[in-house]
Amino acid sequence: MLGSHGLFTWGDTAYESYMNTLEVIERCAEYLQENIGKKAPVFGGAKIQSLPKEQRLSQAAALAPVLRGYCSSQVKMVGHFTDDERVLEFINSKDLDRLAPLGTSCPDHFLRTKISPLVLNLAPGEDLGNVTAIKEKIAPLFDAYRDMYTAYYNACKHPNSPAVRDANPVVILYPGVGMFTFAKDKQTARVAGEFYINAINVMKGAEAVSEYTSLPRQEAFNIEYWLLEEAKLQRMPKPKALSGRIALVTGSAGGIGKAIAKKFAEEGAVVVINDNDEQRLETAKAEFEKLYGKDVYATSLLDVTSAQTIKKAYDVAALSFGGIDIVVNCAGLSISKPIEEHTEQDWDILYDVLVKGQFLVTQGGVEVMRKQGIGGDVLNIVSKNALVSGPNNAGYGSAKAAQLHLSRLNAAELGKDHIRVNTVNPDAVISDSKIWAGAWAEGRAKAYGVKVEELPAFYAKRTLLNEIILPEDIANACFAFVGGLLNKATGNVLNVDGGVAMAFVR
Repeated sequence: MLGSHGLFTWGDTAYESYMNTLEVIERCAEYLQENIGKKAPVFGGAKIQSLPKEQRLSQAAALAPVLRGYCSSQVKMVGHFTDDERVLEFINSKDLDRLAPLGTSCPDHFLRTKISPLVLNLAPGEDLGNVTAIKEKIAPLFDAYRDMYTAYYNACKHPNSPAVRDANPVVILYPGVGMFTFAKDKQTARVAGEFYINAINVMKGAEAVSEYTSLPRQEAFNIEYWLLEEAKLQRMPKPKALSGRIALVTGSAGGIGKAIAKKFAEEGAVVVINDNDEQRLETAKAEFEKLYGKDVYATSLLDVTSAQTIKKAYDVAALSFGGIDIVVNCAGLSISKPIEEHTEQDWDILYDVLVKGQFLVTQGGVEVMRKQGIGGDVLNIVSKNALVSGPNNAGYGSAKAAQLHLSRLNAAELGKDHIRVNTVNPDAVISDSKIWAGAWAEGRAKAYGVKVEELPAFYAKRTLLNEIILPEDIANACFAFVGGLLNKATGNVLNVDGGVAMAFVR
């Protein structure tokens, strides 16, 4: 064994040498395991107790967007949270304050986790309801960390060292609750957490038989800012347009919503897919897993008329990714009837889903965005019917008009928070739509005097471009708003209907 380098083994064959390596490692592991807790309690024993599981998750969901906002001061970051028992044993211990600043001892670890973690000064059961007070309490910690990292860089840099990198922490420890990690994407954040757990394991073993030491700062710097490491970073592909962005698209298990979620995922975002239909959501989950892998999506059952399920969906976003950047209100339903056949129940469900749902989902998203303090986007999928007076459409058309004006009102109110609110107006998007699977299609066909199977061609022929509108067309319009070219646009209406002159805004 060569200190600060590693293990060398020999054998008459490569296989024998390999087996010798495994044997030595296993003997070391057994030795450490036998001695853990003999010399002294692990990490000096417990200083505090963890909150119960449900409360840990509640605290983490409430705090994650605040932490993400600080960690995203230079580039938007995606988060990961874990309350693994190994993490809790370490962060609840008496030795946390001594060991955490030392950082990790292995280059593979700290290249992922930075030189050392940030430890929060919050009690496990801290009241997180007053966001301003919480920010006042933890902001100095981030300032101190950035100052520490900058000082480390300045003290260790060489004349040809690369420029200082993002000085924000990667690993954040909340005693009694768990560990947050933030990085450019979900996979990198998750792996950073896994590496820090390995660092905890190293500390645990070292403290069991001796005393833990970390890499000297200069040696650590020489590895972190190694010119070959910098060359590797420079060769990495340019980030996609939505890299580091977190999106929640309502009704994203099918139709327009799923097309939008797919488009965002393809452009680098992580997405919270959801639906009020559990079976439909499971099907979409399997599809996203196959297309993008587990680090690109999370799922949540969501009924847009239920504040409880909306909060749960935003908690999923916070625990899975750290917060939210883009909210797309896409969930909907349609009822087409003459006024004499239109019931009070029809009216109520239209306004509950389309208007109240858009309001509640936007309200929840704005709360998270304000915690982050880095702006955001709200996109509302409304309809040509918000502008056009069609037959047999009093409830649906008026609810869509309410959605459109609510979008204007929100845009006017939220500009001060740098939250942009824009609207996409589709028309006759039939593909993979639950709306068109039932009575709505029959009602529209009856209103226009055509057969149901003739509707796609009928709608296409009445447009200026003679085009059938697909879910992907609406997804492209949404990307146009959030992809970076329209960052100074809010309160807009973009018609994606093939050209319907009556629906022109002006």
